[in-house]
Amino acid sequence: MKDVIVALDFAGREETLRFLEGFTGKKPFVKIGMELFYAEGPAIVRELKARGHKIFLDLKLHDIPNTVKKAMKVLSSLSVDMCNLHAGGTKAMMEAALEGLTREDGTRPLLIAVTQLTSTSQEAMEKDLLIGKPIDEVVMHYARNAKAAGLDGVVCSPLEAGKVHDVCGKNFLTVTPGVRFADGEKGDQVRVTTPAKARELGSDYIVVGRPITAAADPVAAYERCVKEFLG
Repeated sequence: MKDVIVALDFAGREETLRFLEGFTGKKPFVKIGMELFYAEGPAIVRELKARGHKIFLDLKLHDIPNTVKKAMKVLSSLSVDMCNLHAGGTKAMMEAALEGLTREDGTRPLLIAVTQLTSTSQEAMEKDLLIGKPIDEVVMHYARNAKAAGLDGVVCSPLEAGKVHDVCGKNFLTVTPGVRFADGEKGDQVRVTTPAKARELGSDYIVVGRPITAAADPVAAYERCVKEFLG
């Protein structure tokens, strides 16, 4: 199922709840990232879940397999709908994460792997990370590794979503940040496109932050995004 995920990139609980109060009658799928989680901890996850929101917990774990496995076991108790890690942590780390995330009854949140951040350019990847392959090739390699590890999908640019489906199958999820309105600012993103184009390219979920949260009318911006992406 396709959906728009609103990135709650706020510094704390009060600002977050004030923003969400505007969505009367709506319970958007939301993303809790590092800033908000580090400020408020698991309590904010439980509170928003109790209010009826689906939650993507975006902490991008990346450590040795055993550490990630133990961390995922803790996160599994929060009843989030989706969480993630870095594909660059290796297939072994992703397999350990999946094991840790799976509860005794066999249920678990969706687990997706970050390929390359949408703020990363080809030049930055080569100069800073010493990865000389084309960024598209790197993303597909990471996606294949994530699928082989048993994950549900990847975080990638909308520009790469269609090819990920070609390589990993249509049921392998593509969660895509880097979405901006045609008349908006790109900010610090590099590999970006519009909600309508993301739909056309094959994104399953788009993650949208500032174009909604910083808008003069966030609810109207959200509704515009939903209309453009879902049609």
